[in-house]
Amino acid sequence: MSEDFFPIKKFDHVELYVGNAKQAAHFYQTAFGFTPTAYRGLHTGSREVTSYVLEQHLIRLVISTALTPDHPISRSVHLHGDTAAVMAMEVPDVTYAYQTATKRGATGAIPPTQEEDEHGVYRYAVIKCYGDVLIKYIDRSEYHGAFAPGFAARNGHLNGAIKDEREQGHGRYQGFGLKHIDHIVGNVELGAMNRWVDFFAQTMGFTQIIHFDDNDIATEYSALMSKVMQGGDGKIKFPINEPAEGKKKSQIQEYLDYHYGPGVQHLALSTGNIIETVKKLQESGVEFLYVPTTYYDDLEARVGKINEPIEELAKLGILVDRDDDGYLLQIFTKPLVDRPTLFFEIIERHGARGFGQGNFKALFESIEREQALRGNL
Repeated sequence: MSEDFFPIKKFDHVELYVGNAKQAAHFYQTAFGFTPTAYRGLHTGSREVTSYVLEQHLIRLVISTALTPDHPISRSVHLHGDTAAVMAMEVPDVTYAYQTATKRGATGAIPPTQEEDEHGVYRYAVIKCYGDVLIKYIDRSEYHGAFAPGFAARNGHLNGAIKDEREQGHGRYQGFGLKHIDHIVGNVELGAMNRWVDFFAQTMGFTQIIHFDDNDIATEYSALMSKVMQGGDGKIKFPINEPAEGKKKSQIQEYLDYHYGPGVQHLALSTGNIIETVKKLQESGVEFLYVPTTYYDDLEARVGKINEPIEELAKLGILVDRDDDGYLLQIFTKPLVDRPTLFFEIIERHGARGFGQGNFKALFESIEREQALRGNL
């Protein structure tokens, strides 16, 4: 692993730009078990943007909508639909992070900025990533409010009383057992993957840990290529996909067509008990990709002994894969919005460091069934 000249503490949050933040926040609260912890909007003096901060253990989502038609969030939603627009990472020094990234080739969007209120000092800066996605660097080491200046704490309900003095501890809301962001996957256009691999390597010192080509990830009809970039300490992982030539339209090309350009394909959320988490998600109405029962016929022969009962995994449609370091369990939701774009992955790792390569064919065939139903294969 190369020298880590770009320290990153962790994922801080992911911000979704949506058409109706109140309704979207309610969906993520009821369907995925998130708790509303902070808010900004007309009631807090924000005249152009309303945002709801949702938390579950160490996962933080910010759901934002614009209140005016010419706001950049409105333009984003008009083009892309509801989308994961900002990937925020906590760093020890925002100015160093921004200056280092921009000196090494990144395009700046917002230079280092400092905001203060009665809860302390909040620092951030923003650079551009693939498509219209932004990377935000945050230092909240001297900030002790609910989320950021301009936000008021919530008591766990979207319409609950605003408690200005309440300070939230990140990680206290357990929800459905989702723990932290494991990785964030981006889709880029054909021929652009290596450019963004180089971007993460050059600007932030990421290293490539895995490479899949169209021989690894292919079905009868479509294929893709993917490379996984990882931050120096291993906490931050960004797989990057691009479509490959196939008989029919790949899932990546379908995404690009409906998202109108590159963007975040999915967030992978880690859990310590995927069986219980998926049961809760299904009970709350979350839809997952269908996995044929034949997938489980010789599962133990393919992946070896695992702790979980295979009958239970089959009933829920959970996939299993093994690498040299252990095994993982994973399952993928159907798209969370009307366009076939953003979805979530639920993942539980037992030592494995990979991304489910052994499941790619089964996963792709499942996605292609959905594409065919949408008339897009």
